[in-house]
Amino acid sequence: MAETIHLLFPIIYAVLNAASYILYAIDKFKARKGSWRISEQGLLIASLFGPIGALLGMQHFRHKTQKPMFKFLVPAFTGIHILLVLWINL
Repeated sequence: MAETIHLLFPIIYAVLNAASYILYAIDKFKARKGSWRISEQGLLIASLFGPIGALLGMQHFRHKTQKPMFKFLVPAFTGIHILLVLWINL
């Protein structure tokens, strides 16, 4: 059972980060087109579960980089995730 979790965790984590990255891409695309947008709350929730993808999406698409809430929270979520991964592996 533990082996299965150790195998599935990186896959699930990569999928969550990829989904977060894609959400930032979609929101940036829709912002340019002036159509329906993903809410900031939705983007922050995605950032909580996939912060690396969110941070990469923010930088790559230059999206939400000037918003103070995103400027602070997304790197904070990333740092927390990195610390958790280090703590779990030690």
